[in-house]
Amino acid sequence: MSPFLQLQNVSKRFGALEVLRDLNFSLARGEFVAIVGFSGSGKTTLISLMAGLLRPDHGSITLNDLPITEPGPDRGIVFQNYSLLPWLTVFENIFLAVDQCFPNWSLAKKTAHVEQYVALVNLSPACDKRPGELSGGMRQRVSVARALAMDPLLLLLDEPLGALDALTRATLQDEISRIWETQKKSVVLITNDPDEGIYLADRIIPLNPGPGATLGPSFAVDLPRPRERQSLNHDPRFKRLRRDVIGYLTSAQRQQRAEVHRTLVLPDIEPEDLSNPRPLLGGRRRPIRRREIKHENIAV
Repeated sequence: MSPFLQLQNVSKRFGALEVLRDLNFSLARGEFVAIVGFSGSGKTTLISLMAGLLRPDHGSITLNDLPITEPGPDRGIVFQNYSLLPWLTVFENIFLAVDQCFPNWSLAKKTAHVEQYVALVNLSPACDKRPGELSGGMRQRVSVARALAMDPLLLLLDEPLGALDALTRATLQDEISRIWETQKKSVVLITNDPDEGIYLADRIIPLNPGPGATLGPSFAVDLPRPRERQSLNHDPRFKRLRRDVIGYLTSAQRQQRAEVHRTLVLPDIEPEDLSNPRPLLGGRRRPIRRREIKHENIAV
């Protein structure tokens, strides 16, 4: 059985900078995989390749045995910065996506579909509010509902909770876990939080630090669902997995570090002496440079 999503020898560079190098990755249908890495390692570039927003320089990406060459409704993506239209309400933001994906549906069917996904993320009371009237967590719920309402084959989550406070982040992690249990979508989560990956995913794959980032070994998350946050903190399997993932990432980061020696040449500019202000000129008192100070002896 062929993988549902597959990356083969994928590389990507921007100019002279190689961001990703020879990535091989596969995702089964209905699987939840978290890719964990440090900031700046190329995680967003990787998920943009999966979404079709970028094209790889080398290698191939296929979804359901079809090549990914551009964005499409078979992939829903949730960005870190919400990406909502500020002049539209919660309902209208989601309706816009539904209208584009299902143009042949009747208005009544589209409306019922949107209301179903607004209710799924517990936002029915805020249905007529605009993004500026919502908290960050509520805005991200709208983004999740919009992506799910497109009924995509693959859901891509690009650090969707990174901008939220700890309590809101934990609440939305629970919501995403609940929705996944209900929908059973194929999901790729990009995150820099190993605990988040362990709590949500079936597998965790580290992304080694760049430039030229590569994928590390796959860590299976053998924790039963549904997962309960408090009990996980005392589960030896959770502790062992967390230690192994963090240990691998920190080891990869140390190996990537290189000491650079360079000579810094400063311009021949003398700073102004703040302890020697100028006399008032035009209503302003300005400091002067030491070499501008002239000492004179005046005999009276």
